[in-house]
Amino acid sequence: MIRSAAILMLATAFGGSAAAQQPAEDGWRLAWADEFDGAAIDLSKWDFDVDCWGGGNNERQCYTDKRSNAAVADGKLVITARKEQATGPAFPLSQRGDPAKAKAEASRNFTSARLVTRGKAAWTYGKIEVRAKLPQGQGTWPAIWMLPETSHYGTWAASGEIDILEAVNLGVRCEACAGGIENRILGTLHFGGQWPANKHKGDETALPAPLDGFHIFGIVWEKGKIVWTVDGKPYATRVASEWSSSGSSDPAAPFDRPFHLILNLAVGGGLAEDRGLKGVDESGYPKKMEIDWVRVWQCDGEAVSGCRNTGDQTK
Repeated sequence: MIRSAAILMLATAFGGSAAAQQPAEDGWRLAWADEFDGAAIDLSKWDFDVDCWGGGNNERQCYTDKRSNAAVADGKLVITARKEQATGPAFPLSQRGDPAKAKAEASRNFTSARLVTRGKAAWTYGKIEVRAKLPQGQGTWPAIWMLPETSHYGTWAASGEIDILEAVNLGVRCEACAGGIENRILGTLHFGGQWPANKHKGDETALPAPLDGFHIFGIVWEKGKIVWTVDGKPYATRVASEWSSSGSSDPAAPFDRPFHLILNLAVGGGLAEDRGLKGVDESGYPKKMEIDWVRVWQCDGEAVSGCRNTGDQTK
């Protein structure tokens, strides 16, 4: 059976809840979840990244921990990007140990939120699914993704990055898209050496209709293999022969270590502004990303490959 410090962390964090002890279905056991049924964001599960760094992509937002940018409402987590000026740390927390960067500030013309499970829950292998409704418009960039809990193989991207879901400019005119509007979602891995020797590999697929509805975005992650799903149907697969880490000779590295989850809504940045109509359409704000639930399963079989690898767990 799969065992790691991350799973032990989960057992402690989840306690003896009914969800953690529910009978396994097709070999999967619900190990961690947030249904957003409370009155506020559960800070035992989530933390906030607070900065105006721009994500390394020249994004246009400051991330805050304000209720105006992230709150629970009607059983959903709502991340809201607003057109408003803000000032905050110019560098992410990971770089603010450098005295030259610790007090530096930057100003941006948008605010939003980025929630992380870093330091609270992380997983090695399993099934991760998020039911979410994505915003539309030129320059919108919602993401559901994962970063390593530690830089075991080196700084980004030698220790890896798993992008479960990215979407940019949904609903915008797109000559190359079916129906003439942007409807593509992306699933990507980042790996290789430390920047700028990093590499990436990914796939995209059309988001099933309705574009403005809720969909389930997920991965099934086993040693040496990751499958991306939307609404329970697989659309991309990566295997260990397609990735690498300069920090290890193990073919499964860097995707053999604990990763934590990130939910965020960016405004602008390289990927969004280089595609579609280019740049950022500043009309129509605020923009919202709604998350109905987040669920993480672990496999009770001898390996993840012993559990059902496709389909969602909405029953």
